[in-house]
Amino acid sequence: MALPALATVGELAAWMQLTPEELPSSAALVLDTVSAIVRAEARQHFTRRTTTVELQPRDGFVTLPQRPVVKVVSVWSASAVLEPGGWRLFRDRLYVPAATGLVEVMYEHGYSEVPGDVKAVVLTAAARVLNNPADLRQESAGGVSVTYAAETIGASLAPADRDLLARYRRRVAVVDTA
Repeated sequence: MALPALATVGELAAWMQLTPEELPSSAALVLDTVSAIVRAEARQHFTRRTTTVELQPRDGFVTLPQRPVVKVVSVWSASAVLEPGGWRLFRDRLYVPAATGLVEVMYEHGYSEVPGDVKAVVLTAAARVLNNPADLRQESAGGVSVTYAAETIGASLAPADRDLLARYRRRVAVVDTA
């Protein structure tokens, strides 16, 4: 199932100081595409949903990949349901001391509303695409010349956008003790 766009056409129109009718018919497609790019960069869905994952415990813990974790629906290990007393949730980490092998976790995650900074990245990137649909680097008409920044070419994220999304990405450290 496709995830919904992280902003609406109405929000995009307001962001661009237009009415929804003034936006091109491709506005919804642009929002869907930019939302997918933002989700890929942040490695987060952002919208509230329920997901099932299989994870390998390490020292009795598994880390749930989507945040924030709202609630754990069920935990399975060795084809048996673990009762709530058989596991404990610590923010986005699940302690499953009795787990043998892979653990299957169904959990609810995401924000009730898309965070403002994430929505700003989506709206800004979508506006860039709609303002420069032909991916022009420079154009001239008579005595007027307009040069577009590199970030306005294609449906891509600017370095400032990536910086805003960095706090949502899970940071992983690998330590070699050998």
